[in-house]
This record gives sequence, C-alpha cells and structure tokens, in this order.
Amino acid sequence: MRAKAGIQIACCSAFLLFLCAGQMLHAQASLPASQPGDVSVQDSANELSVAVGKTVLVDCAQPAARVAIGLGEVAEATAISPTEIMVNGKSAGQTTLIIWDNKGGRQFFNVTVRAAASGLDNSLDAVRRELRTELPGQTLKLSSENNVIYLRGTVKDLTSSGRAVQIASTAGKVVNLLNVEVPKADPQILLKVRFASVDRNKSKQLGINIFSTGLGNTLGALSTGQFSPPSVTAGTSGSSGATASVSNELNLFAFFPGLNLGATIQALQTSGVVEVLAEPNVLAANGKQASFLAGGEYPFPVAQGTTGGGVAITIMFKEYGVRLNFIPTITPRGTIRLQVAPEVSSLDFTNAIQISGFEIPAITTRKVKTEVELADHQSFVIGGLLDNRETETLQRIPFLGDIPILGKFFQSMSRNRTNTELIVIVTPEIVAPMQAGAPWPELSYPTKFLPANSATPMNNPDAKTAENTPAISPAVLPVEKLIDSMKPGIPLVIEDATGGFGTSSSGSTSSGGTPAPQ
Repeated sequence: MRAKAGIQIACCSAFLLFLCAGQMLHAQASLPASQPGDVSVQDSANELSVAVGKTVLVDCAQPAARVAIGLGEVAEATAISPTEIMVNGKSAGQTTLIIWDNKGGRQFFNVTVRAAASGLDNSLDAVRRELRTELPGQTLKLSSENNVIYLRGTVKDLTSSGRAVQIASTAGKVVNLLNVEVPKADPQILLKVRFASVDRNKSKQLGINIFSTGLGNTLGALSTGQFSPPSVTAGTSGSSGATASVSNELNLFAFFPGLNLGATIQALQTSGVVEVLAEPNVLAANGKQASFLAGGEYPFPVAQGTTGGGVAITIMFKEYGVRLNFIPTITPRGTIRLQVAPEVSSLDFTNAIQISGFEIPAITTRKVKTEVELADHQSFVIGGLLDNRETETLQRIPFLGDIPILGKFFQSMSRNRTNTELIVIVTPEIVAPMQAGAPWPELSYPTKFLPANSATPMNNPDAKTAENTPAISPAVLPVEKLIDSMKPGIPLVIEDATGGFGTSSSGSTSSGGTPAPQ
C-alpha cells in the first residue's frame, strides 16, 4: 500500500495548533497575552490503515527532513529513502504520523493498526471482491459475527439476490437481509387462434328390388339385399292372394296390380358441405395458464350397479365446442414460448347409439397439443389436416348381374366420398391495457335495448378516497416479501354442471349453454 500526501499546513502566530492522536501533542504558541485561552485544533484527512505485522509505504512529494510517530508501541516509522517512509504495524490501536519536508512543510496521517486478519476476514475480503465483480453498481455490505455472515444492501432483482447469497455462502452461513427493487408488472400476452375447417361429402346409391305377389301364379322376390328388400307372404286359405310387406320403399316404388309385380328402387345422389370458422382470443399474464370454451355440455346416461343387483342410470355432462388452453412464457431472447392445446368438437348424431331408450350422440373432435416458440405478432400453422376418403360398395346377383344392359337390374351400388380440410393458426401478441378514460370496444347491436330503470349509471359511485385506493408499493422490498407477493393466489372455484364444485385454471372463460336431453 502506497500513500501520497501533499497537504501543507502553514503555522500562524495567532493560533495554537493542537494535535491529539494517540496521546501526541504538537503546539505552536504565539498568542497575545490578552487571549490565553484561544486554541485551534487541527487534524489530518490522510488515513493510513495497516494490520499488525504488516507494512505500508508512504511516498512524499518533497524529501523528508524529520519523521515522528505518536505511539511507538502501536506502530513504527522508518525512512528508507528521502521520499519513502515505511510504517510497520505493531499492535492494534490508533496513533498519528507526522512528516516534515526539507522546505518546512508538514504532513499529518491518522494511522489505524488493525488486528491480524483471521481466516474469516480473508474470506470476506474475497467475497467482497467477487460481489463487486459479479454485481457491479449494486450496494452490498458484508459483516460477520459468531461465524455468521450478514448480507445487506439493495439489488436489482431476485436473480442478483440469489447470486449474492451463493457467493457469500462460500464463506459460511449467510443471513439474507437484502432488499430488492420492485419489478415492473408482468407483460400481458394475447393469443389469437384461428380454426378453419371445410368438410365436403358426396354419395351415390343405385339399386333395385323386384317382387311378385302372383305373377304367373308365382310368389317371389329378387334383391341384392343391400337396400331393404320387401318380404312377400302367401295368402292363407280363403284369402284373396299373397301380400308384400315393404319396410323401406326407398325413394322410388312401383306396383302393377294387373301383373302382381312391383319394384322398389334406390337412385339417389347427395352432397353436403360444412364450414367452421372460429377465432378465439384469450389474454393471459406471462407464465400463467388460460383457458377458453365456447360451446356447451350435453347430457349422457351412465349405467351404475346398485346394491340389489339392478342397474341405475345417472346423467353426466360432456363438454363440447371450441376450447383453447395455453401457457405463454417470454424467453430471455424476447420470443414467446407457447404450450398450446386448441380443440374443436361437435355433436355427431349420425353415429349416435341407443342405450336403454336414450340416444347418445358421438363427438367429432379435432385437437392439437404442442409447444412452439414465436416472436411477437408472428404466426404458425400448428395443425393441418387434408383427408380424402372414398368408399364404394357393389353387390350383384351372380350370372344375372353379368348380363350386359339387363344385368344392371340385378346390381346395387353405393359410393361415398368425403373431403376434410382443417387449419389451426396461432398468433401471440404482447399487449398493454387500455388507458384510463379511453373508449371501450362496443358491439353493433341490430336492435336497441330497453332504457335503464335508473338514471344513475351502474358503475357509479366510483369516487376514489384514501381509504379505498390501494397504497403504492415502495420502490424497494425485502426479498422474502417480494417472493411472497409472487405466489399464486387462491384458485377460483366454479360450480360445475353436475352440481359439484371444481377448480378452474387462471384466466379461463367460457361461453355457451347446456342442451336439453334428447
């Protein structure tokens, strides 16, 4: 350690210079007789610190003429050259060092001799150096007592607090007394999801069933069996003739009474298209889960055994519609990592089943569950489906169905074609809330509502007072209080359709109703 001082103190005949440091007194007296009690006390701002058994070197601006130290048992001073003074620490305490130069100037030093550093002190010095290196510009203080390290100061965030504790823990047990600057509010993320679906189908059915109730005194029927052939029953004794029972006349039916000959013909072509477009938008805080449901719940029976061996039917509800579940997280790169699970489902009565007199519809579901990373306002097609199917069924009577032209009367054909196209696009956006007083987004209603029953707005009174206005948080909080404020709150409990209670995800919304039983 090298210290340089160039403070020169001029002596004045009107003042008495009194220096007291480690019981050393230096005075110059030339006071008038009329003022024997005036004393001027002067000390030096120069500080020297040395440990017991250690040495510091003082460099002088001018060659030294004389050196004096107050308490020789505390420290000793030795001139090793005209401009270099070596100070050795002998025992813990304080004293004063005075150096006279060859031009009559003087330099004063307050000398503090510390006790020899222990292993803990050396460790604390190393920790302080690491804290200054890793956390520059942040005020951190270390102190120790009874082999316990107390960490104080203010850091910028919880990451800096964790680093400071890890560094300090290398020297022993740490008590974290740090304060943390209150962070800004978490950003809000709006997720836009677009479902686009087109389902097309075409079908063609062609077939004929021929039956006779007595043509040529012959009862009979000719069918491929594909399209519900009629049944012919001979008449009983005394009846007028045979009868034909037609369970399904298909879309063409003909009977010739004079010939006792009839036919049911299936000749039908159908086509259909279903288009679905859903654009749910859900807002969530960074790292928090949100869910959305636009649809409803349909009841379906569930058979349960009873103690008597019978079967009891209970009703449960199944959700369907447009559903969206996602968790957005902003990465250090500034991108948004999305865990997203969109789903579109609808009731399918075409594939319904009958159970104990109940018609249970099937559910057509399309869903995706994936994790992607996007920048703000970027979009990804996370799900796509192109599905083409064709089913053809041909039934014919052997030999007769092979006859040219006439064989068509002994054949039945059914052909179905389906085409499905589905696209799911997601777009995350970091958004900010509307400013206070800004106009709200409103819908354009075709018909005006009835006027309100009260002239007082429903959002009134909205006056703010000191009692109902939340206090502004301080700029700095203790670490444990900030961590406690970041814990999730009590989960929202919503009564479900069965009358029980369930826990919902934070930020969830739903829209729709519960259909009546079929």
